[in-house]
Amino acid sequence: MTGPLSAREAALRILADVRRQPPLRVPLDDALGSILADDVTSPLDIPAWTNSAMDGYATRAADVRGASADRPVRLTVVETIAAGAVPARAIGAGECARIFTGAPLPEGADTVVRQEDTDGGAATVSILNDRDAGVNFRRAGEDIRRGTVALAAGTPLAAAHLGVLASLAVAHPLVHRRPSVAILGSGDEIVDVDQPDEILSGRKTASSNTHTLLALVREAGGRPDNLGIARDTRESLREHFVRAAEADLVVTTAGISVGEHDHVRAVLDELGAEQRFWKLRMRPGAPVGFGLIHGVPWIGLPGNPVSTMVTFELFVRPAIRAMMGHTLPFRRAVRVRLAEPVTLRPKLQHFLRAVVRDGPAGAEARLTGPQGSGILTSMVRANALLIIPEGQFETPAGAEALAIVLDDPRHQSEPPF
Repeated sequence: MTGPLSAREAALRILADVRRQPPLRVPLDDALGSILADDVTSPLDIPAWTNSAMDGYATRAADVRGASADRPVRLTVVETIAAGAVPARAIGAGECARIFTGAPLPEGADTVVRQEDTDGGAATVSILNDRDAGVNFRRAGEDIRRGTVALAAGTPLAAAHLGVLASLAVAHPLVHRRPSVAILGSGDEIVDVDQPDEILSGRKTASSNTHTLLALVREAGGRPDNLGIARDTRESLREHFVRAAEADLVVTTAGISVGEHDHVRAVLDELGAEQRFWKLRMRPGAPVGFGLIHGVPWIGLPGNPVSTMVTFELFVRPAIRAMMGHTLPFRRAVRVRLAEPVTLRPKLQHFLRAVVRDGPAGAEARLTGPQGSGILTSMVRANALLIIPEGQFETPAGAEALAIVLDDPRHQSEPPF
């Protein structure tokens, strides 16, 4: 390991060591948010046949042109075609068929006259308007042609994609497996919410990081596994790490600084882990560790709640997305103008909690308030992380900066920081 890395260097090193998960078939309704592992080629035309786009009468355009309320065109109704039925015969001159939405268009017809432009006749019908001549039907294959790629490998599956797969009778799409993410907290001073008396009395601190990380992993697309809280002993940490052996990714919080009760590094050495880096040139979140435990990636996050969330966004979330098969793991950064001056120390890259809103001259950013790494409510108020470059101590109001908007659905392949 070398000296402290930049946040960008750390993010790229992590992505270099995580692996995309193997493909598997899952039930269609469980595939939302997963990434297709292979192209889906259509075995049929969609729609499978030319069909009516509305309820009305299937006719020939040549027969209805010039029709009006003053000069109606009368046609003979030769059959009624419901959705799912098969036309009994072709339509000839002076003829039409009563037809309903989705029903196959009979041979010879090239028009569907909407029913409100007729007198609704059964044996014969009067066409009172010619505005529908040549329209109101959907051609076979106009959506998807047989033999074409309907959805490409690497597509993130949203609701509309599941509808397309259903239309192609794909009951079990092949997707990349969602990574299982083992979450481990540590510290004698923290307890889970099942011990409210300890928390409310002030004797212990709630393990808020555990529940924050469980939610963040789910939001990122992973499958979280709560390993609980390890005590500040090597034995307890070792036991918890052994339990994480079946995970695809291990995420820990706290225990990676240099205090006498911070044992994570020593335990990783005992387990034969390959340690890639241990500290970064950033704030909040300088004590971030990364390595491989017998091939399983481990990311060690700081214990302060804000630091945990910021470093998850920058490092863990992209790793989970890459493991799922996303080719664009990082949220993009947008240009903003500062609505207030920002003064910083020390010489580190800073990721500040901010609120980005549209202003008169475009997007502008304002800090949420005090930026202490224990002020978790600052993350509640923030919708963005304002990026201030390393060594930029003074940033005046009106200056341009980059910000990662935390609900921005647009992503990119490279770190924006």
